[in-house]
Amino acid sequence: MNRKSLKTSALLTLFALAMAGASSAQAFSGTSAQRRACHDDAMRFCGQHVPNVPAITACMERNLSRLSRPCRA
Repeated sequence: MNRKSLKTSALLTLFALAMAGASSAQAFSGTSAQRRACHDDAMRFCGQHVPNVPAITACMERNLSRLSRPCRA
């Protein structure tokens, strides 16, 4: 996963967590596979930033080398 895809996936995952129940799943772009691939990493490394999307994005980028292979794919 390139940086843009990683950023998109992380944002979508964490936005979905922050907005759980507030919107339908159709409101989120990206694939469910992308969200699943990065969910655990996002919560492990950046969960303290939810729901601050810019902070989450920066956190995921800082932790790029620590992210799981599926999230980086």
